[in-house]
Amino acid sequence: MATKSKKFSHSVFTKTIVFLILLASVAGAIYSVKQIFNTTNGMIEIIFEDDFLNSTSFQLENNRTIDQLAQLINEYKSKENILEENTIDKQDLSYRVEGEGWENDDRMDDAAIRERIKDEMIAEDLENFQKILKKLEKIEEPLYYISDGKHTFTNTKQTEIEQFEKYPVHYISKDDDWKVHPSELENNYSFYASTDVAEIITTENVTFLVGYTDNYINNARRNWNTQKSHAMKQSYYLLSSIILFILSFIYLMVTTGRNSFQDKTVHMSPIDKLYVDLNIAFIFLASGTWFVLFSEFMYQMGVINGFIYFITLPYVALMLVLLLSLIRHMKQKTFFKHTVLFIVLHWLFSFMKGIYDSGSTGMKIALIVIFYPIITAASLFFFPLIIGLALWLSHKKVKDFQKIQDGANIMRQGNLQHRINVDSKGEFATLAANINGINEGFKQAVHNELKNERMKTELITNVSHDIRTPLTSLITYTDLLKKETDPQKMQEYIGILDQKSKRLQVLTDDLFAAAKASSGDIPVNIQEIDLVALINQGIGEVSEQISAKELLFKCNYPEEKILVKADGKLLWRSIENILSNIFNYALEGSRVYIDLNYKDEDVVISFKNISKYELNITAEELMERFKRGDDSRSSQGSGLGLSITKSLIENQHGSFEIEIDGDLFKSTISLPSIDKDPINEVS
Repeated sequence: MATKSKKFSHSVFTKTIVFLILLASVAGAIYSVKQIFNTTNGMIEIIFEDDFLNSTSFQLENNRTIDQLAQLINEYKSKENILEENTIDKQDLSYRVEGEGWENDDRMDDAAIRERIKDEMIAEDLENFQKILKKLEKIEEPLYYISDGKHTFTNTKQTEIEQFEKYPVHYISKDDDWKVHPSELENNYSFYASTDVAEIITTENVTFLVGYTDNYINNARRNWNTQKSHAMKQSYYLLSSIILFILSFIYLMVTTGRNSFQDKTVHMSPIDKLYVDLNIAFIFLASGTWFVLFSEFMYQMGVINGFIYFITLPYVALMLVLLLSLIRHMKQKTFFKHTVLFIVLHWLFSFMKGIYDSGSTGMKIALIVIFYPIITAASLFFFPLIIGLALWLSHKKVKDFQKIQDGANIMRQGNLQHRINVDSKGEFATLAANINGINEGFKQAVHNELKNERMKTELITNVSHDIRTPLTSLITYTDLLKKETDPQKMQEYIGILDQKSKRLQVLTDDLFAAAKASSGDIPVNIQEIDLVALINQGIGEVSEQISAKELLFKCNYPEEKILVKADGKLLWRSIENILSNIFNYALEGSRVYIDLNYKDEDVVISFKNISKYELNITAEELMERFKRGDDSRSSQGSGLGLSITKSLIENQHGSFEIEIDGDLFKSTISLPSIDKDPINEVS
């Protein structure tokens, strides 16, 4: 039973039935397309549209009416206006006179030619004017009224804006005021693209009113919905025909040349004797013939009707036979071997190889004598093409060189934004890219220099402010202490002096540490460090500060060891700086999150807290020295902690980054891992 099924699936009868089904699917597709075009009058966009007022059919009908009215009021105005030559385009007239003069060998008088062409243009405008009037006379809707004060065109007695505003769809233009209802019709860009309509919108003393009644819109929408329903139904039929065509073609591709699915032999047909390149030539010839016939038919008839079947179905049948022949040659791996070109080249190669292998000097000389004139003639035949190609390449290279020269000169004059664009590839493109790279590097250097100058200025300002404050207090209370005799006040002054001197010491120590860390002049002892133990120990040491600030620390990391390559002393100094920053700037009573995760080959430590100050500053600026989160600089921080941390971490071959999201402040330390745990890895 299975054998019979296999034979039936590849039998000639089954293939013939599928072949006929494929042709039937093509006929069905043609019928569906024909019905869609006939139903929609060629406006197949209706299938993809949802609303009548925004449909292509309504927009085209409306735009055509409005364009004609706009042309009447802007260009023609009246018969008298045309006869007075006011509609003649002088530039168009000059072109036509010039063209007429070149066509006449007897060189007629230019004035006579001009007058004759002017009369022709006036006659053309009068004819167009009358055609537009006749078309508008047949239009009952939309209702329209357009007037420039002297000339009026209308099909209604209604002339007031208020009368047209009551219609569900209307266009109203008066002077520079333009209104469309409903508002979604304003998306009709093709309507505004009309030159005449655009002129009306911007012209004063022109009243332009167009309105569609409820009855007209409802009837038109009902007809449109009917057309869309029929078109959608036919589109489903079309889709089904296409799917059936594809499935049938796939079946024929799979089974052609085989007697069963297990058959390894390709069984060729008489049509396969046709050479592959001739087969392909016939395919192109037949396709071109079909296209010409179809284009001519559409040009003559303007619509799709039954004649299309008589030119398409035979064409599809022929294409299918030829394509299946090509597929069989592909299966047999004779696609290239079974070509006229391959046979000729193979014969030529065998002939020349036979002469060479024969060893006969006389035959080799004869071969040179025969082929040398052929090669020379071919060179002479292509000589103009070669010269033209050489000139084109030379011009292109010279043009590229000129671009580079001009671009370098512009850059030399100080325009660092200029780039040299060379379209071609090669040495000139590489040279242009190198010059652009130098320019980018110089531009970046200038940017960095300006940034450094700004940072130096801010550094001096901030250092002066932060040092001057405790120094001023020291001077002031020292003077007070010299004059004071009350022991209690003297002790109070001494306490303040002690506090301010320690503050000054902290600032100078931090400044010295920042300078030393950024210069890299600091010993680094890289070893294995257990981050979990280090953080747990550190949090224990600052527990009093945590309680004082009423902060709740949430730690998310495993209990087992997480080993990194770092300097324990410098790493703790970095973490201590981050914690100090949290104590100084975190919102009291808020949560602080500490997370440890693996990322690639690194261990990432992140600290997140909510700032009690508004962070209206970028992360880059906050990383600068003596920058603080509070603009008033009233907090106890020196503004150097983050900068010191960044330098210390980088000295340990890690990285330090900060992120700001609203009031959320996040610090991240990345250090090389020793023992990576893939379970905790994050993206």
